[in-house]
Amino acid sequence: MNKRLISILQYSVFLSAGIFLVWWQLKGMTGEQKNQFVTALRSANYWLIIPIVFMSLLSHLSRAYRWKLLLEPLDYHPKIKNVFAVTMVGYLANAAIPRLGEILKCTFLSKYEKIKVDKLVGSILIERTFDLVCFMIFIGITVLIQIDKIGHFMKEKIASFGENSGTPLWVKAILILGMILLVYFLLKFLARKYPASKTILTLHNFFKGIGLGFIAIKKLKKRNLFIAHTLFIWAMYLLQIYVGFMAMEHTASLDLQAACSVLVLATFAMIITPNGIGLFPIFVMQTLVLYGIDPDYGKAFGWLIWGVATTIILVVGFTCLLLLPYINKIKNEINTGHTG
Repeated sequence: MNKRLISILQYSVFLSAGIFLVWWQLKGMTGEQKNQFVTALRSANYWLIIPIVFMSLLSHLSRAYRWKLLLEPLDYHPKIKNVFAVTMVGYLANAAIPRLGEILKCTFLSKYEKIKVDKLVGSILIERTFDLVCFMIFIGITVLIQIDKIGHFMKEKIASFGENSGTPLWVKAILILGMILLVYFLLKFLARKYPASKTILTLHNFFKGIGLGFIAIKKLKKRNLFIAHTLFIWAMYLLQIYVGFMAMEHTASLDLQAACSVLVLATFAMIITPNGIGLFPIFVMQTLVLYGIDPDYGKAFGWLIWGVATTIILVVGFTCLLLLPYINKIKNEINTGHTG
């Protein structure tokens, strides 16, 4: 009876968390933004939303499999269902608080797959670094293939990217690098001065685990598969926008080049604000204006794509959060022979 009560309480907490996240996303919209969002949804061709949902889920699954590949050189072989589930839970958490998702991903996968958190952190840092490099390459390609149309516009956006908080991007980069170096040398000093300290040893082992995570990329046996998944993920992102163009009458004539531009600016919006809330449709609208799309329709398209992506994260992420304890409970019961 007590176990059943605990289960009911857990599900109630998860349900409350899901409702809170939906409210949180809507709370960030003004009345005008909500009207634009509703208008975009009403005017869309929903038959074309289906492949967008399918491609979005495939990109999330591919990202989970790519993370799994990073863990194999460390002799960890987590089940893909757990990796996918915690990946979606991570997206769900990031929809409310930026970077919280990375912490929860490590915590949940460590719990259900018995993997050390420090090594998981290292693998995520590799993944994020690799994604950043890919993003910069994609920006370069996008600008080169349509330099006359968006070259100056993209330059302005990149220049202002770090200025939203009043601090230039290059200053932020120097500060982050300085903090990393400061922590590194401080830990080395403390390790020499207090070699027997449990706290120092714990910190040392933690950062050593992160280092092993980075070394894992050198030992990656399936590099081609890792790169293939990366290309597939970005291809799915791009095709979601391209198919999305066809879902609305006023954007149906746009091509893949326009989709590349939208993807770059939409990604910036996702980085700057939690899940791109508020900023996503504005950046998309500003990009589509360059292609002759009326600002109102451009913003409506932005709300449509944002709404579909956010709904997938909320629904699938919340479902995974509910199912994770259940599917791993079944696994444990089978492994221990208690099936009754």
